[in-house]
Amino acid sequence: MTVSRKPRSFPDGQKLRLWGVGWALALTFAAAVLAAGGTLYGLVVLLDFQKIDTTAKLDAKTLFDLVKLSFGVVAGAGALVALVVAYRRQRVDEAGAHREATRLHTERFSQAVDKLGSDSPAVRLGGVHALAGLADDAPDDSLRQTCIDVLCAYLQLPFTPDPGTDPAHQEEHHRYLAFRKVRHTILRLIGDHYRRPKGTHRSWQGCDLDLTGVTIDGDIDFDGAEFSGGTVSFSGATFSGGAVSFDDTTFSGGDVYFGDATFSDGNVSFDLATFSGGAVYFDRATFSGSTVPFSGATFSDGAVYFSGATFSDGAAYFNGATFSDGVVYFSGAMFSGGDVYFDHATFSGGDVYFDHATFSGGAAYFDHATFSDSTVSFREATFSGSAMSFGGATGAVPQGLLAAVGTPPPAGVTLPAAWLLSAP
Repeated sequence: MTVSRKPRSFPDGQKLRLWGVGWALALTFAAAVLAAGGTLYGLVVLLDFQKIDTTAKLDAKTLFDLVKLSFGVVAGAGALVALVVAYRRQRVDEAGAHREATRLHTERFSQAVDKLGSDSPAVRLGGVHALAGLADDAPDDSLRQTCIDVLCAYLQLPFTPDPGTDPAHQEEHHRYLAFRKVRHTILRLIGDHYRRPKGTHRSWQGCDLDLTGVTIDGDIDFDGAEFSGGTVSFSGATFSGGAVSFDDTTFSGGDVYFGDATFSDGNVSFDLATFSGGAVYFDRATFSGSTVPFSGATFSDGAVYFSGATFSDGAAYFNGATFSDGVVYFSGAMFSGGDVYFDHATFSGGDVYFDHATFSGGAAYFDHATFSDSTVSFREATFSGSAMSFGGATGAVPQGLLAAVGTPPPAGVTLPAAWLLSAP
C-alpha cells in the first residue's frame, strides 16, 4: 500500500534549526542594549532633563553607585546568557520529544498497516481501529493526514463482487460479507469522527478525505457530520444498494466533490444539510433509480454545482430548501424519467441557474416556491414531454422561463396567472 505523504520530522515540516551560541548571544545583547537605551532615553525625555552637570566631583557615594551598576550589568549579562541557554535547551528537548513521539507513531503505524494486509477480516478490523486511533493521537497534522489517507486508500482498492448466495459459493459469499464489514467500519468511523461536537477532540476536522471512486453499497450514517476546512472528494463514487444519510450535515469552508458520482438503486439523503462558505460539486453526477432528498437544505455563502447532472428514473427533492447568498448551478442538467420537487423552496439573495437544462419525460414541481431578491434563470432551457408546475409560486417570474415554455404554456405546465399577465 503506497502512502502519498511522508511523516514530518517537526510540526512545521522543517528540521529543528537553532542559531549558534555566539550569534544568539550577540543578538540578545544587542536587543538588551537597545531596550535599555530606549528606556533611558524615554525617562530623560519624560523627566525633562536639560543638561548633565559635568563640574561635579566623584565622591564615595557616586563611586559606590557605579560599582553597584557594574555588578548589575554583569548580573544582567549572566541572566541573558542563562535565558539563551535555557531557551535552546527547551527547543532541543521539544524536538527530541517530538522525534520520540514520531518514532513510536511510525512503529505503531507500520503494525497497523500490516494488519490491513492480513487475510483475516478480524485482523483487518483491528488494523482499521488502530489507524483511526493513531490519527487521533498523531503528534502533528501531517502524520494524522497520512493515517486518514491510508484508510481512504483501503476503500479505493478493488474488491471481488458478491458471488451470490448459491450454496456452491457459500464460503466466498461469507468472505465477501466479512471484508465488506471492514469497508463499512471505515465509513462508520469517518462519520463518527466528523460529527463530534464542538469542545471535544475533533482532530480530523480540516483534514482531507479522498474517497474518489469508492463504492458505498450499504447503510452508512453521516448524519450531523461537519466537513469544514478541508477537501472532501466522493468524485466518481457509486452509491448503490443501501441508504446513505447526510442529513443535517454541514459542508463549509472547503471543497466537496460528488462530481461524476452515481446515485442508483438506493436512497441517499441530504435533508436539512447546510452548504455554505465553500464549493460543492455534483457536476455530471447521475441520480437514477434512487431517491435523493435535499428537503430543507440550505445553500448559502458558496457555490453548488449540479451542472450537467442527470436526474432520471427516480426522485430528487428540494422541497423547502433555501437558496440564498450563494450561487447554485443546474446549467445543462437533464431531468428525465423522474420527478424533481422544488415546492415551498425559497430563492432569495442568491443566484440559481437552470440555463440549458432539459426537462423531459418526468415532472418538476415548484409549487408555492418563493422567488425574491434573487436571480433564477431558465434561459435556453428545454421543456418537452414533461409536467411542470409553479402553482402558488410568488415573486418575480424567473428569467427566461416564459420564453422557454412558450406562451400560452403547453398542457402539463402550470404557471401563476400574474406571470402570464407579465408576458410580452
